Amino acid sequence: MQMRLTVPSFFERMQPRHYFWMSSAAALVTIILKTMAWWLTGSIGLLSDAMESFVNLAGASFALWMITIAHNPPDRDHPLGHGKAEYFSSGFEGILIFGAAGAIIWSASQRLLAPQPLEAVGLGLIFSVASTMLNLAVALSLRSAAIRFRSISLEGGSRHLMADVWTTVGVIVGVLLVGATGWLWLDAVVAMLVGLHILLEGWKLIRASTDGLMDAALPDEVVDKIEAVLDTYAARGVGYKNLRTRRAGAESFVYVDVLVPRTWNIVQAHDVLDEIEEAVQEAVPEARVFTHPEPAEQGGLRVAGQGGARG
Repeated sequence: MQMRLTVPSFFERMQPRHYFWMSSAAALVTIILKTMAWWLTGSIGLLSDAMESFVNLAGASFALWMITIAHNPPDRDHPLGHGKAEYFSSGFEGILIFGAAGAIIWSASQRLLAPQPLEAVGLGLIFSVASTMLNLAVALSLRSAAIRFRSISLEGGSRHLMADVWTTVGVIVGVLLVGATGWLWLDAVVAMLVGLHILLEGWKLIRASTDGLMDAALPDEVVDKIEAVLDTYAARGVGYKNLRTRRAGAESFVYVDVLVPRTWNIVQAHDVLDEIEEAVQEAVPEARVFTHPEPAEQGGLRVAGQGGARG
């Protein structure tokens, strides 16, 4: 009998921390490439692009630390796990972006007051384009991994790198326009626009981090799946109320009070609660489900709304 061996691809074997090692290495390379581009041309726009890569490196390093903590198993002090550590990573990266944006806008304003000619534009742009292609490849890898691991840290890293890609594209266009028109002030204006763009991206990351730390509900489409599962038990005289959901990193949590007929004994109630937990977990695989039995109201079954399950 011939045995067939399936060997997983390189990326399938990678864990979240490996992606952040890759992101950190890519950030180091792009810093060198973008710094060379700025040094050759003297463009403040390219300098602003290089400054953002320093943020990428710091963010990836901090995210590696946080995602390592997030994947530690639950312990006595953290019985629900450490998943929320990922939100600190996203928030930290957002704060770094704010700082970088401020520095970029300040530097650009000084250059706007005293424009300078650009040099060796062609060679400088070659380095800039090379860094952009590297960032694009890493960003797409992180996005795929974020979906696979349901990781907000990976998602934040991907979004930041994609913002970096578009930033570099804008800077390259600006440098080309300066060379074509001779309008030196365009270089500073492009740098300012870069600063405003990454400022917006930083705000999005901080908002996502805040939502996670404040136990924002799961998306409506996920809550709809949970409610659809719970509604199937109405025919058996089982209802529910106080459905609450939240997300902590890669994990989702579902809490619900299950209403069972008053005539049921504890064994019957326990069995149906186990069945409901399994059914919800099948519909939402990453969910940890917590149920609590309560007697249905006298005189009939009452099926209550979700009670704050949605954001």
